[in-house]
Amino acid sequence: MPAHKLCAVIPVYNHGATVAAVHARLAAQDLPCVLVDDGSDADCAAALDALARLPRTHLLRRAVNGGKGAAVQDGLRAAAALGYTHALQVDADGQHALPDATAFADASRARPQAVICGAPVYGDDVPRSRLYGRWLTRIWVWINTLSLDIPDAMCGFRVYPLAHVLPVIDGARVGRRMDFDIAILVRLHWRGVAMTWLPTRVVYPEGGISHFKGLRDNLLISRMHARLFFGMLVRSPALLWRRLARGPRP
Repeated sequence: MPAHKLCAVIPVYNHGATVAAVHARLAAQDLPCVLVDDGSDADCAAALDALARLPRTHLLRRAVNGGKGAAVQDGLRAAAALGYTHALQVDADGQHALPDATAFADASRARPQAVICGAPVYGDDVPRSRLYGRWLTRIWVWINTLSLDIPDAMCGFRVYPLAHVLPVIDGARVGRRMDFDIAILVRLHWRGVAMTWLPTRVVYPEGGISHFKGLRDNLLISRMHARLFFGMLVRSPALLWRRLARGPRP
C-alpha cells in the first residue's frame, strides 16, 4: 500500500446551513475534503459551489438523490481516483465531534490496514427511538458476525483504508441509504479486516436536519440484516474457525 494519504468524504443532501462549518473544522486539521452533493436543492448547491473554490476541496455532484450510502460510495471511489489511500467518512450535519478527526487520523496512520471506527458516546439529546433501534442493530450485527467485535455499526464517523473497502463496495450489495454503514462493517469483518474503536461524542442538535426516514430506512435495514444473516450462514464455518484460532480475548 502506498504512503498514508487521508482525506475526508462528506455526503451532503440539503445541509447548506451546516456543511461550511464542517468543512472549515476539517480544513483546520489539514484534511482535504471530497464533498458529494447528493441531489441537493439550489441553495445548498450554491453553498457547495463556494466551498469547491477553496483549496484542496473536490466537489462531486450527483444529479439525483440516491441516498447516503450511494453518496459515500461515490465519494470513496473519487477519493481513490484523486490519489488518497484513506478516507474519513463525516456527516454534513455537524453531528460528529469533529475535533476527534485528528485522533482518528493518527490512529489510521498507526494502523493503516485497519478501519478506525467511532464508538458513539451519547448525551441526553439522543432520541430514544434511535437509541433502541441501535441496540437492535447491535444484536443483529453480533449474530451476523458470530462475534462481539463490532460494538456499534451505525456511527458514520470512521476512517476506511480504500484498498480494503473499494473491492467490497464494487463487488457486494452494501446498501445505498442508511443501511450502508451497517453492511460495509459486517462485510469487512467477514474479510478479516482489522478494526480499531475510538470513543466519540455524537450530538443531536435542536433543529438539525436528519434524513433518516423511520419506516423506509428501518425496512431497508431489516432487509439488510436478513441478507447478511444468510451470508453469515454460508460463512459460519470459517467465522467460527477464526474465533477458535484467535482464542479467548484477554
